[in-house]
Amino acid sequence: MADKIRCAWSEADPLLRRYHDTEWGVPLRSDRRLFEFLVLEGMQAGLSWLTVLKKRENFRRAFDGFDPERVARYRPAKVRTLLKDPGIIRNRLKVEAAVSNALAFLEVQRQEGSFDGWIWGLVGGRPLRNRWKTMKQVPCRTYRSDLISNALKTKGFRFVGSTIVYAHMQATGMVNDHLTGCFRHRQIQLNGSG
Repeated sequence: MADKIRCAWSEADPLLRRYHDTEWGVPLRSDRRLFEFLVLEGMQAGLSWLTVLKKRENFRRAFDGFDPERVARYRPAKVRTLLKDPGIIRNRLKVEAAVSNALAFLEVQRQEGSFDGWIWGLVGGRPLRNRWKTMKQVPCRTYRSDLISNALKTKGFRFVGSTIVYAHMQATGMVNDHLTGCFRHRQIQLNGSG
């Protein structure tokens, strides 16, 4: 796929390119995967997405495959163990937020039936479709991400500011922000994947 035209941000590293070509912008309907991206996007705050991608498998191991029921049961001793793990981002506030977000996530599931149904309902159940031509046009937050951020905060989530939420929306396909010249834009518009 070296001859394909991609969104410029993905060309900096083979790992970014693979992520762009196979995951970014593909609509996710799995509660566990949505929880994984909530945690990872929170971990990214102030860092590059490449840093998070390089540590992703370590995060999966350290956070029990992003099983929200298991993460919600983490106690201070487990948090201390995580903060000693060089394979993940060792920021106390972010790790503690992952645990409290697991509790909030489970509460949304209990109240709404599924996290997937609830959060996708906030965008009308379908991906928002943009037609950006340049990276300069792509916003870092929108009115919709502001609304979703506020809804998450009301439910007790942390590290879910509007910019983090918009990145989550892009990653999980709630919005298609592939540039119109990118080969993935049309693929995702047509069938949601590739």
